Amino acid sequence: MRAMGIDPGTAICGFGVVDSQSSRLKPVTYGTIQTTPDHTDAERLVTIFNGLNALYDKYKPDVIGVEQLFFNRNVTTAIAVGQARGIILLTAQQAAIPILEFSPLQVKQGVTGYGRATKEQVIDMTMRLLNIHDKIKPDDAADGLAMAIYALYCNHSQSLKRTVQL
Repeated sequence: MRAMGIDPGTAICGFGVVDSQSSRLKPVTYGTIQTTPDHTDAERLVTIFNGLNALYDKYKPDVIGVEQLFFNRNVTTAIAVGQARGIILLTAQQAAIPILEFSPLQVKQGVTGYGRATKEQVIDMTMRLLNIHDKIKPDDAADGLAMAIYALYCNHSQSLKRTVQL
């Protein structure tokens, strides 16, 4: 099973691809799709659209985990993240890849065991789970990997539930 986790953003859209083989997790790749402020919002969204489609074609994920919109005090940021999420949902749906959506709290709880974990704690546990020794940079890529890990956990849990119900 291969999962891609995506941390939405219009300036930096983080991603991580993780394979699950039996009970082992193996990192495949991680990184970011970055845009620049000199581009219009529409140009930024096209860059994200094209970048995601290229990643789907290259890595062929079985499932995509994406962060739900977390609305904080900055409305402008929330709108930009919402636009990026829309592109993520659109491209995944067009590629017929199942989408799992999670809150930041769910991912923190699933990866570290504590829903209020700090960003550093999430990165540290992500590195431990994937046996990555060099700090994952930028944080957006680490968030993508954590999202992929949690998507694999949830997908496995859902498949176990379906098996038990049969």
